[in-house]
Amino acid sequence: MYQWRKFEFFEEKYAGKRLVPDEVAGRIECCSSGRGKIAVGCDDGTVSLLDRGFKFSYGFQAHTSSVLFLQQLKQRNFLLTVGEDEQISPQLSSVCLKVFDLDKTQPEGPSTSIPDCIQILRIFTNQFPEAKITSFLVLEEAPPILLIAIGLDNGCIYCIQGDIARERIKRFMLQVENRQDKTQCSITGMGFRVDGKAFQLFAVTPTSVSLFNLQTQPASRQTLDQIGSNVNSVAMNDRLELIIGRPEAVYFYEVDGRGPCWAFEGEKKFLGWFRGYLLCVIADQRTGSNTFNIYDLKNRLIAHSIVVKEVSHMLCEWGSILLIMNDKSAICIGEKDMESKLDMLFKKNLYTVAINLVQSQQADAAATAEVLRKYGDHLYSKQDFDEAMAQYIHTIGHLEPSYVIQKFLDAQRIYNLTNYLENLHEKGLASKDHTTLLLNCYTKLKDVDKLNIFIKSEDGVGEHKFDVETAIRVCRAANYHEHAMYVAKKAGRHEWYLKILLEDLGNYEEALQYISSLDQGQAGVTVKEYGKLLIEHKPAETIEILMKLCTEEGTHAYMLPSPVDFLNIFIHHPRSLMIFLEKYINKVKDSPAQVEIHNTLLELYLSSDLTFPLMSQSQANIGENGTSNGKLPQEHKDTKTENDHKERLEKGLVLLKHAWPSDQEQPLYDVDLAIILCEMNAFKEGLLYLYEKLKLYKEVIACYMRAHDHDGLIACCKRLGDSGTGGDPTLWADLLKYFGELGEDCSKEVKEVLTYIERDDILPPIMVLQTLSLNPCLSLSVIKDYISRKLEHESKLIEEDRRMIDKYQEETSTMRKEIQDLRTNARIFQLSKCTACTFTLDLPAVHFMCMHSFHQRCLGDNEKECPECAPEYRSVLEMKRNLEQNSKNQDQFFNQVKSSKDGFSVIAEYFGKGIISKTSKGLAAPPNSTTSGF
Repeated sequence: MYQWRKFEFFEEKYAGKRLVPDEVAGRIECCSSGRGKIAVGCDDGTVSLLDRGFKFSYGFQAHTSSVLFLQQLKQRNFLLTVGEDEQISPQLSSVCLKVFDLDKTQPEGPSTSIPDCIQILRIFTNQFPEAKITSFLVLEEAPPILLIAIGLDNGCIYCIQGDIARERIKRFMLQVENRQDKTQCSITGMGFRVDGKAFQLFAVTPTSVSLFNLQTQPASRQTLDQIGSNVNSVAMNDRLELIIGRPEAVYFYEVDGRGPCWAFEGEKKFLGWFRGYLLCVIADQRTGSNTFNIYDLKNRLIAHSIVVKEVSHMLCEWGSILLIMNDKSAICIGEKDMESKLDMLFKKNLYTVAINLVQSQQADAAATAEVLRKYGDHLYSKQDFDEAMAQYIHTIGHLEPSYVIQKFLDAQRIYNLTNYLENLHEKGLASKDHTTLLLNCYTKLKDVDKLNIFIKSEDGVGEHKFDVETAIRVCRAANYHEHAMYVAKKAGRHEWYLKILLEDLGNYEEALQYISSLDQGQAGVTVKEYGKLLIEHKPAETIEILMKLCTEEGTHAYMLPSPVDFLNIFIHHPRSLMIFLEKYINKVKDSPAQVEIHNTLLELYLSSDLTFPLMSQSQANIGENGTSNGKLPQEHKDTKTENDHKERLEKGLVLLKHAWPSDQEQPLYDVDLAIILCEMNAFKEGLLYLYEKLKLYKEVIACYMRAHDHDGLIACCKRLGDSGTGGDPTLWADLLKYFGELGEDCSKEVKEVLTYIERDDILPPIMVLQTLSLNPCLSLSVIKDYISRKLEHESKLIEEDRRMIDKYQEETSTMRKEIQDLRTNARIFQLSKCTACTFTLDLPAVHFMCMHSFHQRCLGDNEKECPECAPEYRSVLEMKRNLEQNSKNQDQFFNQVKSSKDGFSVIAEYFGKGIISKTSKGLAAPPNSTTSGF
């Protein structure tokens, strides 16, 4: 016991010793604390209540004779007292139990008041004989239920349970000892133990320690020890263990018997428990002095020690320990704050004690870490780096890691630093910089085993105890590619895994296998990022992966990636792109991106400078034949390039045709782009096909004209200039104009063109003559036969027109004579039958000038027209009205003039029908028009 260190973790408050107030006049018999006050019972029957600092609050007469025991309740502001009152009769004991409600008072005079006494109980009855009370204890079960235990000198414990204030109680007795010698069976101490709903009671006598289980009926008793203790040396700790003080030691008892004991010599006059400390007043028989010690049992130290006078009572209240002496002096001892205690230990370099102290008192983690840091700093200053690091490791999570890292970087203690960084990662508190530093430590130490453990531990990556990207970057920089790849693969960082494989190791085959093993989404992302490298070194295999991605069977087309998404990886490898797109369109016929794909393919097919990669074997063979640098001769290269271009143009023409099905109005490619590509690359066949599909026939023949292909030009006009098949006959006129302006002898072609112009009567002869007269290389013999035939044909037409004129003139003359006759001469009607009913004509009858006669009854009311001639007459009138109405539609007239081969005939027809015969109602010419258009 003498080996325990002593410290002054407590100090006396209120500037040293205090005195019990003078208002407490009698000898103090009992004390109790609670609810911020101290209740003091005296031998004169008074009870005094003291405030903080032993200041008198008020007092009252609780009993007439003496207050033996009292206890304040915690849950209600009640005070229970046991004392002696006046004896009413010899049969009734003077000892009684009183309950005071401290919240209620009643006047006791003009200037004072006393608490309301709400209940008085006689302790001893016929069933419970009177004996000397040696101990008193109250347990608050659940308000208002109380359990009161009263220990006697005869070895019995009287128990009162229930609502004491309303006297709804039950009494029972517990028998502890049954001996003749009362000094050996007196109840010297008690303690309640509550375990859930189970209530247990410790009972101590000078010769035994017992435990009663109050849940059973009757209560069962268990003897824990055959040795007991004297008065005032019994207490309960916060773990609900019973503490008993004997001269040789202090013993702890649990429900199953004696527990640990502490050998403190000396008579234990008082025992107590305060915030995990054991309180003990020990009498030294040799010196006759009393010492008050506060023991920290966990840390095996004496937290406070002071020599005191004869102590009469020991209490705990206001966060302090209160000692009341026999001479009514008092000492108030309070615990110092943690910072003061630690400063005291730090000054003595007692860091281990400080650590144990903060841990035992359940200080917060930050305070514990601060103590550990100071201890670590102390060890570091002594160059005990290993032990210092052991302390710093315990501060992880509270101490800034840079504080420790900087120290050990300066000391060049890479092993200690590695240990600290490992623990930092183990607790999941490492940053990217910490990961970088730890991996650098491993690589500098060349400790591959530890690197393996750190990288490949089962829970390392899964729980993200280090920054994955940082670990990969550091391992990669240190040429630990295997470790970097392991981390990347396990963490699912596919881009890093492939970056190492491709950029560092050049392992393209494994990279392709890895991409194939990924799910579709991840594979697509990685191919987009690293496709350029893969296409450069493994084009065929990369294309196969792309085909698998874009044409995965069993997956809806709209969910698959489009080949267009991967065009950028072929930026320097157009031939591989062409192969990929060809394979794709051969397999997928209805791709949503087919327009973009066809556009791209057209550009590749028609491009004149598409590179033609040479096979390595061909290069080797050529090298063996003596060609320098293993390259093909220029003429061989040109031949291959030319053949390749020709083959691609053929593919382009096939694509233009197949991608424009006959049943679709628009092609599966961009027509404008296709025309531009054909123009840029001088792809005549493509242009001709597109112009013909778009019915741009004039552009078609313009292509032949630019190419000076006369045979093709004429053949094209034969195919496209036939109006019977939807062609444009005006192409022949354009063709004639072309030959007229050609400036060279093209007699053969002109004769053939004139054949079709004459056949379809496309141009008047005068225009043919004017057009061909521009070519000085053409002779009159070219058009001699054509002119002869046209003159002969025109002569026949003129003759026919003359005959028709004579006929119409004769008919007109006859009609005029008939009109004159109707106007000047009478008409004789000789019809004998009605034209309508064919019966004999009788009166009344109606005769018309058209020589038709009718019964009046056969005609309708107000009928003024001949029923027989009226329909024909109306049709003539309707035709005239329509013609007059059309005469007002100028646009129709001018359109007919422009579209007609002979505009003069259209005008003559309008005059002939009498539509524009009247100048006042004649047609006005449209704006900006001239009569030369007729």
